[in-house]
Amino acid sequence: MRNIAVLGATGSIGGSTLDVIARHPDRFRASVLTAHRNVESLVDLCVTHRPELAVIADPSLEGELARRLAAAGVRCDTASGMAAIAAAASSPLCDTVVAAIVGAAGLESTLAAARAGKRLLLANKESIVMAGPLLLDALRAGGGELIPVDSEHNAIFQCLPGGRPGELGRCGVRRLILTASGGPFRGRNRGDLAAVTPDQACKHPKWSMGRKISVDSATLMNKGLEVIEAHHLFNATPDTIEVLVHPQSLVHSLVEYVDGSVLAQLGNPDMRTALAHALAWPERVESGVAPLDLASSEPLQFESPDLGTFRCLALAFQALREGGDAPAILNAANEVAVEAFLAGPLPFLSIADLVESVLTELPALPVVDIQTLAERDLAARSVARRLLRNAC
Repeated sequence: MRNIAVLGATGSIGGSTLDVIARHPDRFRASVLTAHRNVESLVDLCVTHRPELAVIADPSLEGELARRLAAAGVRCDTASGMAAIAAAASSPLCDTVVAAIVGAAGLESTLAAARAGKRLLLANKESIVMAGPLLLDALRAGGGELIPVDSEHNAIFQCLPGGRPGELGRCGVRRLILTASGGPFRGRNRGDLAAVTPDQACKHPKWSMGRKISVDSATLMNKGLEVIEAHHLFNATPDTIEVLVHPQSLVHSLVEYVDGSVLAQLGNPDMRTALAHALAWPERVESGVAPLDLASSEPLQFESPDLGTFRCLALAFQALREGGDAPAILNAANEVAVEAFLAGPLPFLSIADLVESVLTELPALPVVDIQTLAERDLAARSVARRLLRNAC
């Protein structure tokens, strides 16, 4: 029986995780559930899954959480604050942690789980983008294991011998090929995108996701962050990572070997496939996802990404090649830019402009420790907000 902490239980990844857990009560148990501020949804999940601990990130809401749980007849401990979430991730209450908190906010708890030797199911790509070397050091020190649950990286994991080889070249790997749906604006040019709205950017053609990650998909920044993630997860150089736009979202990634073989992982666009694989690995369990019917699917298409229109992907490659904390600067600037776009003052095309300006103003420094990285993250956000004020 695996005891699982679901960090970000009320989000889309959290919901998919809990669906898989509920299908296998003899194998999995949700022992810890956390949420940001959504007390009502967290209580509903606790009624269904009966965890030992429920944590709300906003300390002002812990009293309400405790009262609602008591009224619902749920007997479990409560806690609040990001430090409490990190403590839960490293506690004896769980042996597996699903890191699904969106953005830089998930870094502390992800590192805590790694240091504690948990099986870490990583959906919070920002953690490894910001602090890849530190996270990998924490995993080595803790003796745990990391299994990616982003569909693209989970696909690569499945196509590589042993999942995460030390050196791709020794395994005969030539390239890792990440697929991208292209988002809601595939095929559009810059003129077409000048006046797009947040609601339009959040209408993903294939996946159901939160608003922040939906905007990242629309700009292709999400794919850029995944390129950086692949670099750390699989010890791959920037020159061995490529991106292909694949609008059907059935081929989730490919691995090309030096003998000309290309292995691909296919499946319907449903995160429960990757989550079920990661939860049960090295075994396989039923996920609730419908079988893939290739005979009735659309023809599979592939095309190169338009880096002139979707500049965020090019900026991510630039940050990866620059090294040091440039990916952390990229991520922080992007979070501020997306927040401003969703709130209204920043045009869609200016997201990339703002990120590029912050990268220019803050040249990369070596990644030393988490405190220094946090300071640089705050500095990047400060620069981004200053540039926003000046522009608006």
